Amino acid sequence: MKRTILSIAISALFASMMVGCKALHTVQSGENATGKPYELVVVCAQQAWVSELGDTLQAILKQPVAELPVYEPMFDVMRILPNNFKSLTERHRNILVVNVSPDIKEPALVVKYDATAHPQVYIVAQGPDNHTLAQYVSENRDNLLYVLEKAERDRKVSYAYNYPSIPLTQLMKETFSVNMPIPDDYALRTKSEDMVWISQEFPTSSEGFFVYKYPFESADQLKVDALVKARNRFASRIPGPREGSYMTTVSKVVDESGENYIPTKPDYKTIRIGDQPWVVMTGLWEVENYFMGGTFVSYTTVNKATNEVFTIDCYVYNPKKPQKRNLLRDLQHLVYMVNFPTQEAAATAQ
Repeated sequence: MKRTILSIAISALFASMMVGCKALHTVQSGENATGKPYELVVVCAQQAWVSELGDTLQAILKQPVAELPVYEPMFDVMRILPNNFKSLTERHRNILVVNVSPDIKEPALVVKYDATAHPQVYIVAQGPDNHTLAQYVSENRDNLLYVLEKAERDRKVSYAYNYPSIPLTQLMKETFSVNMPIPDDYALRTKSEDMVWISQEFPTSSEGFFVYKYPFESADQLKVDALVKARNRFASRIPGPREGSYMTTVSKVVDESGENYIPTKPDYKTIRIGDQPWVVMTGLWEVENYFMGGTFVSYTTVNKATNEVFTIDCYVYNPKKPQKRNLLRDLQHLVYMVNFPTQEAAATAQ
C-alpha cells in the first residue's frame, strides 16, 4: 500500500497413472526451468486444439481466479504445435502435452517432475480420440488444477525455506509461537505483542500481509461477522497515505444501477491444510478517508498450543495494472509454511 499500506507430491489419483508414455521423453539435462509463475505451455496439434478437447482444456485452464473481482485466468496458456516443442519451450516450468492416438487404449493423465528441467511439472494428457480425452480431462479437472497449482506453491515454499529472513522468521516464532519461514524479499513494517505487518513494496504496487492473534473463547469467533469485526480492529493499525486514513473491510458496494449501495460480506469457506482446519475469507479492502483499495484473502485457525485465534491476512495493491493474480498467489502460499507446535512442546518452551 504505497509506502505505508501496503516434497512435491503427486496426488493420489495421479499416482496410479505413472505409466510409460512415448510422448514423455525424459531428458535429465539438469538445466533451470524457464518461464514465469502460472505460465503453462500446452503442446497440442491443431486438429485437437480446435475440437471439443481444446475447448475443454481452455475452459479449465483459463477459468477465472475466484478471489479476484476482475477476470484473470488461472493460468496463462501458451499453446504450441508439437513440431515447435524443443529447446527453450521444452524446459518450461509447466508443461502439458496432449497426445491423441488410436493406439492408446485408455485415457490418462501422466505426471512427471523435472523431466527436462528443474523445477518442472510435466503432464501428458493421452487418449484414443479427442472426445474420449475431453471427457476424461473434464472429469479430472480438479486433479489437473491441483497438480499445476501445487507445483507453483511448492516452488514458493521451497524458496522460503532456502532463503528465509532470519529476523522475520524468529519474530513469527516469538510473537505467535509458530514455525513459519518468511521469504527474504519481504520487510517488516510494524510489530506489536499481538500483530505484525510485513510487505513487499514496488514502485506501483504492493503485496503484504498482517498476522494477528487474540484469545480463543468459542467457535462463534470463527463466523464471518466476528472475523470481519476482528479484521477491522487490526487492519485499522495499518495507516494509509493521508493522516487519519487506515485500512478497513468493504461493507457495501454499488448495485447494478450504479446509483445505490447494497451491503456485502466477504466470501467464506473452510479448508484443511494437513491436519489443521482453516477458515478462509475473500473480499475487498479499502482505505478510510482515502481513495485506495484492493483484494484480500484471510486465513484463520486456532492455535491449540496457545489457545489463540491466529490469522494471516493477505492483501494486494496494484492500481496501474489489472494483473493481480501472481501477487495474491505469492501471499496465499504463505499459509502452507505455518507449522504449529504441539501443546506439549509449547508447554515445555514456556
